[in-house]
Amino acid sequence: MLTRFLSLSFAGLLLCAALVGCVSTGGSHRAVDIDKAVQTHVQLGIRYLQSGDNREAARYHFSEALKLGGKRNPQAQQGLALLYQADGEDAAAEQHFKNALRYQSDFSMARTNYGVFLYKQERYKEALEQFEIAANDLSYSRRSFALANYGRCALKLGKPEEAEQAYTRALGLDDDMPQALLELAELKFNGGAYAQAKHYLDRYSADHRQVPQSLWLGIRLEKIFGNRDKERSYALALKNLYPYSAETLKYKKMMANDDG
Repeated sequence: MLTRFLSLSFAGLLLCAALVGCVSTGGSHRAVDIDKAVQTHVQLGIRYLQSGDNREAARYHFSEALKLGGKRNPQAQQGLALLYQADGEDAAAEQHFKNALRYQSDFSMARTNYGVFLYKQERYKEALEQFEIAANDLSYSRRSFALANYGRCALKLGKPEEAEQAYTRALGLDDDMPQALLELAELKFNGGAYAQAKHYLDRYSADHRQVPQSLWLGIRLEKIFGNRDKERSYALALKNLYPYSAETLKYKKMMANDDG
């Protein structure tokens, strides 16, 4: 799910308004809209990066944006960070994320993407700090994603109460957010609040694709409630759709223990 958050962040960059600035060149009076050219290069770079089929073109446009507008352009810095992250060049990616935030400390989209980068490196405490800052930016349109990612980090750090609060806040901003619904269902199940767990799982299942985690949770919930038909339905879907998943192995072990 973390991939979804990253792809959604790309769209935000395309919405950034270009500032209009003019300079004169070579003694002529012809105005050159440098800022607009910079923004165009950034947008083209993002489009090439999103398409995934021409990273060199993306690199060219981000580099041109920095040449034209100076190295303090945070959007171009973030673009290069995402590019190097896709290339597996982690040190370069991190440096460009830091540059983007140095030149624009309230660039919450870059902060969220930097948090995703840190999470993937299992640097959960650092990632949590980035998500917390982004989530507290009331002008940030993607606060729900920052909060959901904060919840994931909190779980990794053994803080289920903080995770539950973050997921609940995320649902307050987006009441159909799949990650928050599914993780809250899991948290409620682990806490023995089975009716609440089923409530969140049913909300998730109504509008979102079933994944191994949701099917495995459904099996365990319906088993507790004694609904054998629904339990079998979840189990059949899990085995057919995800035969090699870790959740399918857990289900098989559960059945073996029950037979024993």
